Amino acid sequence: MAQRTATIGSKAGLHARPAAVFAEAAGSQSVPVTIAKADNPEETFDASSILGLMGIGAEYGHEVVLTAEGDGAEEALDALVEVLETEQDG
Repeated sequence: MAQRTATIGSKAGLHARPAAVFAEAAGSQSVPVTIAKADNPEETFDASSILGLMGIGAEYGHEVVLTAEGDGAEEALDALVEVLETEQDG
């Protein structure tokens, strides 16, 4: 199982436009990806679900943990960390 920690880089947090951009990126990966707040890693959400992402309540500067398993998991998480740590127009 591959895992990465990322810091939310969008000033809007993981809401509205940034959540949609990230959900689309997560859904396009070859493996399923889950996301959780770093301070509550047991409560995971489907990273490709906009509602799940908005429900996580991750704000600018919060750390989240991404997890994936299978062929391509490492590459998928590397790509998704880049999306999360980049400012998205919100």
